[in-house]
Amino acid sequence: QVQVAESGGGLVQPGGSLRLSCVASERIVGFHTMSWYRQPPGKQRELVAVIGTGDVTRYEDTAKGRFIISRDNAKNTVYLQMNSLKPEDTAVYFCKLTMSQYDSWGQGTQVTVSS
Repeated sequence: QVQVAESGGGLVQPGGSLRLSCVASERIVGFHTMSWYRQPPGKQRELVAVIGTGDVTRYEDTAKGRFIISRDNAKNTVYLQMNSLKPEDTAVYFCKLTMSQYDSWGQGTQVTVSS
């Protein structure tokens, strides 16, 4: 199965920015839908943003106007640029690759927004 791995999390002050990366183990990023989810402490995992084939993007309300999902097919990587971060954005962020017969999830990367 294709594997994905996230990176780029960390501690950032409110109003700051972070860019998360998700690298796939095979050169397929450009041919499949990829998504970012997050799981805040004590809460369920929730969708943040999606990028489909043809680079069609969709954002949940919590991400609209602040986050940007994009991909670099040459680097086999999907990004989540997060701007104007708020304490409520604190969560473990996960990348999901949607294949025809299975979904592949990464281990997650912690994002903490705090002063």
